[in-house]
Amino acid sequence: MGWFDRLRGAPVPAPHDADTQMAEALAAARAGDYHTALDLWEQLARIGVARAQNNIGACFAEGIGVERDPALAQRWLALAAQAGDPVGQRNLAALYFKGEGVPQDYQHAAELYRAAAEQGDAPAQDMLSWMLLEGEIMATDVHEARRWAEAAADQGIASSMTRLGMLYHNALGVARDPAEAAHWWRRGAARGDADGQAMLGAALHLGSGVPHDPSAAYEWLLRGQEGGSALAGPFLAVARAGLTPEEQTAAEARARRPLPEPAP
Repeated sequence: MGWFDRLRGAPVPAPHDADTQMAEALAAARAGDYHTALDLWEQLARIGVARAQNNIGACFAEGIGVERDPALAQRWLALAAQAGDPVGQRNLAALYFKGEGVPQDYQHAAELYRAAAEQGDAPAQDMLSWMLLEGEIMATDVHEARRWAEAAADQGIASSMTRLGMLYHNALGVARDPAEAAHWWRRGAARGDADGQAMLGAALHLGSGVPHDPSAAYEWLLRGQEGGSALAGPFLAVARAGLTPEEQTAAEARARRPLPEPAP
């Protein structure tokens, strides 16, 4: 029996119990009990709780608690998106962006990301900002890209902070401002964005927008490289060469430590 067919026989919770049942499902999911979580979400999905529909779709999209099934994920996420759930819209957008369970459709993905972004969904704002800078995907609009990056950065999205740094570094829609670029890279770096860490390291190495600091530059470049940023590579060797062995060892030790909690 399929998941949509099973809904016909599921008990229907009273509307006033929906919040309690959602909380129970979330607690079960966090404990790794996805069988219980999915059963609870399934009951809620029958009465039209869009976030429950999204959660079931997300499980099928990622293969969490069920066998991965992009086509079935699309059916559940479409219900949530049509009901106006921003997380459902964002997750459905990801399927269209990647072409999983549906034909790849960047335009429709952008429309869904925009719908979620306009409701304040920060990851959707971040993704829409990125897409607006990729001319091969959709029409480039650096001003809109900046607006959505600022909205996402205000909600703590590190990749949008790094993107704002790139806009100021490359004078895209704004006047070139190395200090403002370094400011945004530092904020992204402090929240773990590898490209932000690499670019902050480069700025500290070059003294661009911030005082020249070879030791801190090497530390941030190491963090960026460890996080997978290709932007760190061109600077690492020359940054290392400018330090004494003792300074190198100290910077490498700092780079291995967890980042402190960033300021709001």
